[in-house]
Amino acid sequence: MRVLVVEDQRDLADSVARVLRREGMAVDVAYDGSAALERTEVVEYDVVVLDRDLPGVHGDEVCRTLVAREMLTRVLMLTASGTVAERVEGLGLGADDYLPKPFAYAELVARIRAVGRRARPATPPILVHGELRLDPAQRIASRAGARLPLSPKEFAVLEYLLANRSRVVSAEELLDRVWDEAADPFTTTVKATMNRLRAKLGDPPLIQTVPRSGYRI
Repeated sequence: MRVLVVEDQRDLADSVARVLRREGMAVDVAYDGSAALERTEVVEYDVVVLDRDLPGVHGDEVCRTLVAREMLTRVLMLTASGTVAERVEGLGLGADDYLPKPFAYAELVARIRAVGRRARPATPPILVHGELRLDPAQRIASRAGARLPLSPKEFAVLEYLLANRSRVVSAEELLDRVWDEAADPFTTTVKATMNRLRAKLGDPPLIQTVPRSGYRI
C-alpha cells in the first residue's frame, strides 16, 4: 500500500511514517499542502493521511482538490478538533474517514487499512493460495501451517502478488506500490527481495518469473 502522510508537525509526520513502514507500507511525507498536491500529481497513492490544519494551502483545500481529480486515492483526515461538527464538516469535504488528535497508532493503522481497501478492487481479509495463507491485519504469513519469518518488505511483496494473482505484476509496479520515493529504480532491490522471499516460501516454488514481464503467483 502506498501512503502519503501530510503533516506540518515534522516530528509527528516522521513518527507516523516510521510506524507505517514497520507495517509494510510504502510511505512518503509532505510537510505542507503545496508539497502534498505536487506529490499527488505524479504518484497515485492508495491513502493520503491529511492533517486538516495545514499552513499555506489548508488541508480542506487539499482534500477538495484530491476529490475533484476523481482519483482512487482515499483521504483520512486528521485534526486537533474532535467535535461532531468538525467531523461532519471534514467528511462533507469528501474525506473517507476522520481521526481526531491525539490518536493511538494502532487505530491509525487500522483505519488506513480500512480506507485503503476501498481504493482498489476489494480483496478478502485473509489471502489464501493453496497451503499459503496471509493475514494482512495480523501481519502473519504461513505455509502448510508453518509461520514464515518475512521482513516487512517481503510481506508487502507477497501481499501485493496474492492480491493481484490473476495477472502478471511488473518489477516497476512493485517498486511503485511497495517501495517509497527513496527507492532507486535502477537497483536490483525488487529482484533481491524476490529471491529472499522465494527462499523463505520454500518448495514447490510459488512465484513464477514471466520473462520481460514480471512476476505472478
